[in-house]
Amino acid sequence: MDRTALQIGIDWAAAEGWNPGLHDAVCFHAADPEGFLVGLLGDEPVGMISAVRYGAHFGFVGLYIVRPRYRGKGFGSALWQACMRRLDRCSIGLDGVVAQQANYQKSGFVLAHNNVRYQGAVGASRSAFPDEDIVSLERIPFAALLHYDAACFPGPRGKFLCQWIAQPGSRAFGFLQQGVLAGYGVLRPCRDGFKIGPLFADRRAVASRLLRALMADLPAGAQLQLDVPEPNQEAVALAQEYQMKPVFETARMYKGTPPALTIGRVFGISTFELG
Repeated sequence: MDRTALQIGIDWAAAEGWNPGLHDAVCFHAADPEGFLVGLLGDEPVGMISAVRYGAHFGFVGLYIVRPRYRGKGFGSALWQACMRRLDRCSIGLDGVVAQQANYQKSGFVLAHNNVRYQGAVGASRSAFPDEDIVSLERIPFAALLHYDAACFPGPRGKFLCQWIAQPGSRAFGFLQQGVLAGYGVLRPCRDGFKIGPLFADRRAVASRLLRALMADLPAGAQLQLDVPEPNQEAVALAQEYQMKPVFETARMYKGTPPALTIGRVFGISTFELG
């Protein structure tokens, strides 16, 4: 899929209730321009799947959609097989709805943990910003950002992050502790409200300060969503601290060698679609 076709796929995701970001197509396509596959019936697109490679050894599956009137006819299976061929010899991750976990197991995927989407509204009163330790990511050397990201994400994704942190309407902040990056977060506008992700931090207090900075100046009542890895209980507590409630859950599964990540730094994953 080229970027124009991918935008159509993002519209399909919106129709499924996934609340994509306003600029996801541009950012996603930058991650791997050959990583988005479309299924055609004649000239009509009937389904899609992403098979994004991050370097030579890790891939991620997402955006697995067959249009409703074409379901149950084998088109989804054909897309899945094409995806697995593209990611052959990679360790592969996905965030699947829990009800489909058994189907992914049949393809060799093993449950690692659940991710939980927390949702809430921006309160009327918020702590003052700026915070002297928080700076725009534009001021952080990109190499330092990539180094920090590598402990929290399984593969190199510089081209994706370059677009992700600079998309229109977004906010992207880093937390500096004695001049060293100790966390960063991104907020992006979505079809409905805003999503925060990634939110990576050395500890909960840093994540909380980043979260406050990201939501500063948003209108009271604006919807926020944060996708939290359930094993990180400090991340769960952070979402609860901001009166966010669980609304959706996915199964994070891996095929092949699971990545060795510092899950305690992951307070919010980047996106269910691309990891």
